Amino acid sequence: MAQARVRTAGRRSRPRPVESSSPAIVFDRVGVSYGRGRKASRALIDFSLRVAAGETVALLGPSGSGKSTALNALAGFVRPTSGTVRLAGRDVTSLPPARRGIGVVLQSYALFPHMSVADNVAFGLRAQKIARRDITPRVAEALDMVGMADYQKRLPRELSGGQQQRVAIARALAIRPAVLLLDEPLAALDAQLRQSMLAELQRLKEALPDTAMLFVTHDQAEALALADRIAIMNDARLMDVDTAENLWKRPPTSFTAAFLGGANLLPCVVGRVIGNSALVDVGTRTVTAEAPQPGFGHADWAPGSAALLCVRPHAVQVVSTRERNALQAKVNAAVWRGSVTRLVVTVDSVPDVLVDVDVPGHTPFEIGSPVGLRLPEPAGVLVPAT
Repeated sequence: MAQARVRTAGRRSRPRPVESSSPAIVFDRVGVSYGRGRKASRALIDFSLRVAAGETVALLGPSGSGKSTALNALAGFVRPTSGTVRLAGRDVTSLPPARRGIGVVLQSYALFPHMSVADNVAFGLRAQKIARRDITPRVAEALDMVGMADYQKRLPRELSGGQQQRVAIARALAIRPAVLLLDEPLAALDAQLRQSMLAELQRLKEALPDTAMLFVTHDQAEALALADRIAIMNDARLMDVDTAENLWKRPPTSFTAAFLGGANLLPCVVGRVIGNSALVDVGTRTVTAEAPQPGFGHADWAPGSAALLCVRPHAVQVVSTRERNALQAKVNAAVWRGSVTRLVVTVDSVPDVLVDVDVPGHTPFEIGSPVGLRLPEPAGVLVPAT
């Protein structure tokens, strides 16, 4: 596979874009429904989001959460039943896709099988009635950006899946869009090729510092690797939006905590709170926890109130049942995952909750065997119980 020759100005990390008064993308309380009356299906509910020029935002959520509907509403493939979509301050809610000036990369690539690579990339330029003398250099420029300059005369069927994906990206870039949309761009690729294309997208992002990108994915690794911010969606609604680091370290809701990284959520009772730290009771043990300040979705941690302790599976250690302060548990399941063995255990003092624990290596455990669990220090971060 040819290596992408993306032109970048050094390897310095980009500062996070500062959102201006006229962001590149605005969803203002956008709703999308299919059907009418009681049988209407609401695919997107009161969706509001802003994306700055040069910013990359991932729409992440389970199937049917509304993320592709939001992208299609921005691209013009579906018409919102309520709300407004704006690009650089211009209302495009009613404009057809061809008049929005957006680059779109679909999961299926959507290349024309009878056209060469060059003609596929030139298609959008011809649709925009770009002068013929300008099309050839712009096609060459776009293909060079994705490392496909030597494949101009080939047909799509003569390319690998990763090469077809690069051509689809080049076609989107050829029109020099201010906004680039990617709908599950790596979903159709095998695992090894997906990692390679993920690196290419990271380099492409550096090469396009002024282009706003919105991409839909169900792959958390893609979102964490590429996005400046992640918008978590569920049941047609926007649940949370923040930087990947904030959502991972201090998830504002139990859904985001469980969905992003599969955190354990242990019921607890808040005790004394001092600044950003709290003592909480988990089953028969009292542990310390990070208590994010109220606001940004976090609760006011009143002493005696119920909360959830968010603990990642890799942070829990399996120890002897005789160790002091260990939580007593029993193994329900053990699955080897290569670098780790995933245990599913039941804590004796919190019997209604299954806890995931990642043990390094291939370690055999008998189902039903007792184990001790040691929580980290602090044990985790508090998440509202509601």
